[in-house]
Amino acid sequence: MSLDEFLHNLHFNTEKIRPPDWEVDWEDAPLPYKLYRGLPVFPLSLEVPLTLEGQETPVKPDLRGIGDLLWYVYGITQLSQSASSSGAAAPDGLMQSFRRFVPSGGALYPNELYVYLKAEDLPHGVYHYDAAHHRLILLREGNYDSYLAQALGNRCDVSACFGTIFVSTVFWKNFFKYHNFAYRLQGLDAGALIGQLLEVAKRFRFESGVCFQFLDRALNHLLGLAGQEESVYAVIPLSAEPSSTWFADRKVQGVMASSEKLCQELTAVPHENYDRSDRVAEYPMIIKMNEASMMESTGSFQRIEKKKRVNGEGQWVALPHVERLSYDLASVCRKRYSLDTDFILRKVSQQKLAALLKEATDSFAYRNDLDEAHEGSQYRVSLYGCMYGVEGIQNGAFCYDAENHRLRKINAGDYRSAMQQGSAGHNVNLFQVPLCLHVAGEMNFLKTSLGYRGYRIQQMEAGMLVQRLLLTASALGMGGHPLLGFEPGMCDELYKMKPQGKTSLIQVPVGHYHPRPWLKGMLHS
Repeated sequence: MSLDEFLHNLHFNTEKIRPPDWEVDWEDAPLPYKLYRGLPVFPLSLEVPLTLEGQETPVKPDLRGIGDLLWYVYGITQLSQSASSSGAAAPDGLMQSFRRFVPSGGALYPNELYVYLKAEDLPHGVYHYDAAHHRLILLREGNYDSYLAQALGNRCDVSACFGTIFVSTVFWKNFFKYHNFAYRLQGLDAGALIGQLLEVAKRFRFESGVCFQFLDRALNHLLGLAGQEESVYAVIPLSAEPSSTWFADRKVQGVMASSEKLCQELTAVPHENYDRSDRVAEYPMIIKMNEASMMESTGSFQRIEKKKRVNGEGQWVALPHVERLSYDLASVCRKRYSLDTDFILRKVSQQKLAALLKEATDSFAYRNDLDEAHEGSQYRVSLYGCMYGVEGIQNGAFCYDAENHRLRKINAGDYRSAMQQGSAGHNVNLFQVPLCLHVAGEMNFLKTSLGYRGYRIQQMEAGMLVQRLLLTASALGMGGHPLLGFEPGMCDELYKMKPQGKTSLIQVPVGHYHPRPWLKGMLHS
C-alpha cells in the first residue's frame, strides 16, 4: 500500500487499513506511561494548587512551579474502574484505566513528555516526565542550547527559555489496540496534549510557542529515543520573557544544519525502560509514515502562506456579541470528561452557542513556526456543525466564520438521524445532542506545503482545537466527546466542502448532560 493510499484509507476507508481478524491482546497490553530504570530521580511536589487563578509571573521558574505545570498538563489525575472494555483487565474482572486531564483514544495516552530544563534547583539537562510517579528522570545532564537551537533552525532563542517541552509518540502504546488506525489517533492525541499545555502555560504566565518543524533524528538522539519505537512530534519552548525577544517571526537563521552532523556532536544514551508488553507486533506502515515525515536538513523548513478564506453559498446568521470567557482552568479540568450516554437534550441559547464558538477559536490562536504571524492557524482548521434546538436559529448544517463571528447556513433540516446512522459506535446517542460539531481541514492534508509531515501537523492542530472546544464547553456547563467513528464523506457532502478543498477531520458532539452515577476520587493531595 502506498503512503498516499494509506492516508486516504485512514480517513475514508478505515476498514482497509487493519486486518479484519485483528484481536486486542489485553493481557499483554503496554502500560499507558513510560518507566525508566536506573537513572537519577527528582521527585516533584504532590501539593499541586487546587486553582490556577491569580498565578504570578515568576522571575525565575523553580522546580515547584514546573512540577505543578506538568501535572496539570499530563499528570495522572484519576483511576477509573468500570465493566467496559476501555482499559486493562483487573483480577476482579473490572477494567481500569489511569485518566489525565486531556482526552485520549481508549484512554491509552500514546504520547510522552520530555523537558529540557535550566532551573536553579536541579541540574541543567534533559528529563523525562514520569507521570506515574510525578517526578523527573534525568536523561542527559548539561547545557544543550546550541544543539537544540540548531535542530530548530535557529528560529528560536533557546538561551532565553527556561525550558523546552518535547511531545513524543510511542507507537506501540495504541497500535496494540487500533492497529494502523493508531496513526490518526496519535496526531490528534498529541494535539489535545499541546492544546492543554498552551492553556496551562497561560495560567502560569509563561510565554510559549510551538515548533512543528525540526530535525527529527537529532532530537530523538538528544532524548535517547529509538526512532522506530518512539519519535518527537512537537517542540514547545517556554519562557518568562516576552515572546518577541525569543520567538520571532523569522526564517531559518545561520548555516543550514543536518541531523547527521548534529547527531555526531553527542554520544548515544541508550536507556533501559519498561512497558510491560512481551509480544510487540510489527507496525511497518507506522514506521514508513514516520520516516517519510522526517526532516533531515533545516533547509527544508518553510512558512505556510496564509490562504484567503473561501466562503461557499448560504445564508449568513449573525451571532450575539460575547466577551472572552474567564474561568478557573483547574476547576474546568476536574469537571471535564468524555460523555457517552450522559447527554440530555436541552435547548441551547444563542448566547451560549456564541460563547462556545468564539472562545474555542479565539483561544486557539498561538505562536508557531508555520505562520508569518500566529493567526494563520485559524485558517488551516475550522468549525462546522449540525445544530438542533438552538434558540432563534433554524435547525440545519452551518459553518462558523470565526473572523466575523457569524454562521453560514449551508443546509436546513434535522440531521441527527443521518449523523447517528453514520456513527460506527453507538456509545453516544446523537438524538440527545443539540450541537454535533466537526473540525475541518484541507483535503490534501497539507501535503502540498509540508509533504507527509503535513498530515500529522493537521491532525495535531485539529486536536488542539478540539481541546479548546472541550474546555470551553465544560466552562459553560456542557460537555463533549471527540469521535472518529463517523463518515467524513457524508459530512463533507452535507457541508458542501468539496469545492473548497476541505474535509471533516473529527466529530465532537456537545451538549448538556446529567451527572454520571459513579464513584470517583482524584489522585490529588
